[in-house]
Amino acid sequence: MDNDIEEQDTFPVERDGEDENQGTQRRRGRRVEKFQKNVSKWMLPEELQETYLERANCCPPPIFIILVSIVELGVFIYYAVWKPQKQWITIGVGIWESPLTYKPELREQAWRFISYMFVHAGVEHIMGNLLMQLLLGIPLELVHKGFEVGMVYMAGVLAGSLASSIFDPRSALVGASGGVYALMGGYFMNAVVNFKEMSLVFGIFRILMIVLIVGTDVAFALYRRFLTDDSGMKVSFVAHIGGGVAGMTIGYVFFTNYNKKLLKDPRFWMCIVGYIAFLLFAVIFNIFLSPASSM
Repeated sequence: MDNDIEEQDTFPVERDGEDENQGTQRRRGRRVEKFQKNVSKWMLPEELQETYLERANCCPPPIFIILVSIVELGVFIYYAVWKPQKQWITIGVGIWESPLTYKPELREQAWRFISYMFVHAGVEHIMGNLLMQLLLGIPLELVHKGFEVGMVYMAGVLAGSLASSIFDPRSALVGASGGVYALMGGYFMNAVVNFKEMSLVFGIFRILMIVLIVGTDVAFALYRRFLTDDSGMKVSFVAHIGGGVAGMTIGYVFFTNYNKKLLKDPRFWMCIVGYIAFLLFAVIFNIFLSPASSM
């Protein structure tokens, strides 16, 4: 009997500490589960929410949209420090001299059709874009992962600059609005197509929220393009439309094919072929037909 007692005494049990750790883990697990449920309600129809929750995790994390946002913020701070007298409020001279800004007379520098996304025209401009792409992009990336969200975002950026070069060929371009509008366009189509799968109030709220945000932002872009007396180059608003159309086509296919194989979906190939046709036309237009050639 004494031996049994001695053996038991050599293994002390700290039940209070273990219970506290287990309780903390359970609370953390409940918070993560609640967050994932909210994400699924915003991003997926009801029939797919259970499938998502069964395999939901944050690995890999939403790295694409976070990295893009950090780079955009870093570039803005760089130019704000370089030309602090104006850049914190509105368009400054520094960004027009940037090798990243899209300028119609320098469109032969092809990287500008993409790099303009990193340069913003002021605090309101960058904060609006960052807020929207983080609030929408992170949940989208949790559901659809970084590759799909990145493809839609970059397709919107490129479509925005090419559309601007065709329909507003004498205007410059800065900002990530093309990519942001691609995410919103894809999400909007998802909300419309899956409207019946959502509760009536929730479905109406999602659509009205996007319409309100897009309407306000486009109105501000039109005001800045046509009604302000700012000196220097005018900033095009067409990238908003080009990015939105890209999102409503390519983004729609990506964001409504959760847990399905895209290569077997004919809509995917229709959107890809249409997008490539647009790219080819835009390249030919910029080489041979653009009125910006006379600038």
